[in-house]
Amino acid sequence: MESSEQSKTQGRLTLLLGLATLVAAFGSSFQYGYNVAVINSPSEIMQDFYNQTYYKRTSEYMGSTVLTLLWSISVSMFPLGGLLGSLMVAPMVNKCGRKGTLLINNIFSIVPAILMGCSKVAQSYELIIFSRIVVGICAGLSSNVVPMYLGELAPKNLRGAIGVIPQLFITIGILVAQIFGIRSILASEKGWPILLGLTGIPAAMQLLLLPFFPESPRYTLIQKGDEEGARKALKKLRDSDNVEAEIEEIHMEDEMEKAAGRVSVLKLFTIKSLRWQLISIIILMAGQQLSGVNAVYYYADQIYREAGVAVNDVQYVTVGTGAVNVVMTILAVFIVELLGRRLLILIGFSVCCLACIVLTIALSLQNTVTGMPYVSIACVITYVVGHAIGPSPIPSLIITEIFLQSSRPAAFMVGGTVHWLSNFLVGLIFPFIQAGLGAYSFIIFAVICLLTTIYSYFIVPETKAKTFMEINQIFAKINKVSEVQAEKHELKDVKSSALL
Repeated sequence: MESSEQSKTQGRLTLLLGLATLVAAFGSSFQYGYNVAVINSPSEIMQDFYNQTYYKRTSEYMGSTVLTLLWSISVSMFPLGGLLGSLMVAPMVNKCGRKGTLLINNIFSIVPAILMGCSKVAQSYELIIFSRIVVGICAGLSSNVVPMYLGELAPKNLRGAIGVIPQLFITIGILVAQIFGIRSILASEKGWPILLGLTGIPAAMQLLLLPFFPESPRYTLIQKGDEEGARKALKKLRDSDNVEAEIEEIHMEDEMEKAAGRVSVLKLFTIKSLRWQLISIIILMAGQQLSGVNAVYYYADQIYREAGVAVNDVQYVTVGTGAVNVVMTILAVFIVELLGRRLLILIGFSVCCLACIVLTIALSLQNTVTGMPYVSIACVITYVVGHAIGPSPIPSLIITEIFLQSSRPAAFMVGGTVHWLSNFLVGLIFPFIQAGLGAYSFIIFAVICLLTTIYSYFIVPETKAKTFMEINQIFAKINKVSEVQAEKHELKDVKSSALL
C-alpha cells in the first residue's frame, strides 16, 4: 500500500516540475524555433540592406551572384553553429551539469541578439553572419541539453509528455517568428533589426529564473556523488518525502556504471551493448531531417500561390500552417503516454511518406488536372501533422530514454551532430535536387520516410512508463547480450577501447 501511494505521489505533475519544464523549454527551445524562421519573412529587405551597405563602402552594388552567396551564407551559418553546439554538449554537461550548461548557453543568445539588433545602425552585415553562427551554437546546445535535463527531472510515467515539451516550444518559436514577420508588424525596413534582436528576451528570462530550480538529481547523485543533494532535489520536484524508491533506482544505475566510467563518443562506437541504441539514434535523427520537412516548407509558398492564394496573403497562410504545427505538437504531449513513442514514430513517418507520394503526383498534374493545387495544400498540411506527432518530437525523447547516465551525453552529442549535419546537407543540396527533379524530388523523401518506418518497426522498442534500467535490459536482448552480462560487456568493450 505504501509503495503504491509512493508511486502515485511520485508520478504526478507538481508545480515545481511544471515550472522547471516551462522555464527550460521557453528559455532555450523557443529560441531554436524562433531563429529557424526569423529571417524568412524579412529576407528581401535584409538583402537590400546588404546591397546598400556594400554600396556605401565601395560606391557600387553587389552582383546578384555575390548577394545570393552572402545571403546563403547568412542562412547556412545557423545549422553550422548548431553542429558546433552539438559537439560541445558532452564536455559541457559532464563538467557544468545540465542546468549549468543551460545557464552558460544563454550567453550564446544574448550576445548575438544585441549584435543583430545593432547591425543596421553599425552598417554591418558581417555582424548578422557572425551572430547566426553564435545563435546556432545556442540552438545546438539547447536542442540536446533541454531534452536531457527534462528527461532526468521527470518521473517515468510523465517522461514522454515532458519530453515533447521542448519540441512544442520549438514550434511555438517558429509560429511567433512567423507572426512577428508579417509585413505590417516587424518585417519592415525599420522593424527587422528588432525582429532579429527579440531572441535575447527568452534567454534573459531563463538566466534570471533557472537558478531557482534544481539540477538534475541523476547528475547530482551519479556524477557529483551528492546523494543528499539529489534527495533534496527529488523531494522538491515530487513535492513529497517519499523518494527513496527513486533514489534506489538511481543507485542501481550508478552501481552498474561505476566500473565503466564516463563513456566518450569514441568509446560509444565500440561498446557492443550499446550498438543498436547508437544505430537507432543515428537513423531516427537522420530520418527526422532527411524526411523532407525543410523541403515541404520551402515548397509551401509556391504551392499556396499556385492554388490561387494572393501573394500578400501567403504570409497569413504560412502562419496558419505554423499554428497547425503547434496544435498537433500539443496533441502529441497528451497522447505520447497513451499511445507510446514507437507507435507515434510509425504513424508519423508513415503519414509523411504518403503525403510526399501524393504531393509528387499532385505537383506533376497541377497544370493539367483541375483541383490539384488544393490537393497539394492538403498534402502540405497532412505532412505537417504527421511530422508534428512523431518525427519532430520523439527522436530526442528516445535518446534520453535508451541510454544510461554515463553514455547519455555522448549519445546526445552523436544525435545532435547527425541532426545538424543532415539539416545542413538538405539546405545545401535541396536547391540542386529541386532544379534537377522538380516535383519528383519528394519521392526521395518518401523513400527515406519508408525506410525509417521499417527500421523503427523491427528495431525500436516501446519505452513508455519504463525505467532507464528496464529499457537497458530490453536493448540487452536486441544486442544479444544477456541482461546480467550487459554491463560486463560494456566494461570489457570500454577497457579494450582504452587500451587501443
